[in-house]
Amino acid sequence: MTAVLRTENVTRIYRTGAVEVAALRGVTMQLDVGEMVVLLGPSGSGKSTLLNILGALDSPTDGRLFFRETDLTHASDRALTRYRRDHVGFVFQFYNLMPALTARENVALVTEIAANPMPPEEALSRVGLGHRLDHFPAELSGGEQQRVAIARAIAKRPEILLCDEPTGALDSATGITVLEALDQVNRELGTATAIITHNAEIRRIAHRVIHIADGRIAREEVNTTRLKPSEVRW
Repeated sequence: MTAVLRTENVTRIYRTGAVEVAALRGVTMQLDVGEMVVLLGPSGSGKSTLLNILGALDSPTDGRLFFRETDLTHASDRALTRYRRDHVGFVFQFYNLMPALTARENVALVTEIAANPMPPEEALSRVGLGHRLDHFPAELSGGEQQRVAIARAIAKRPEILLCDEPTGALDSATGITVLEALDQVNRELGTATAIITHNAEIRRIAHRVIHIADGRIAREEVNTTRLKPSEVRW
């Protein structure tokens, strides 16, 4: 497999006065082209810190981060901004939609600055919302709002999609709908996708599962048989 993103011995230490907290302790991993990976672990294990470093929202205290063959570890702020803008889509637990804008307009916020965007209508259709283009967030359910957030993330055609607890605020039926959208994007667009969750059952839809504990990779597993999101129970 070809790695689109990888870390080498990444450590992240947060300091408050004389107190040091090690959120990551020497993490080496990779995300391959077209792969879906689930990062699984309890709260405080370092999952979100790792995702933030992969997306260049945070920087490692030590170790290295590579996008393909480009070393981003000591890249300039301008280069990191370009990496996030051109290559990475983010989906968070809370949707962060602009309430005064329609679904179409929320997606257009990204397409207006992307180098090679897909039309907002196409992005929304890919997540099953082609019929909700002109609805405002207040007129959409939680699952629909999250799918708008996914459409916004994929509209710039990113090579990497980083998702932090994308179903964490949703009930099981709505969460499955969101997972189906992410699975479809991964399959149809070949977007390398990393999903953080504390829900162990979601791991069954991934190609590979990385278990994180105390800032370290505890173990990895490969799913020889993947479940469809509709087959997941939690």
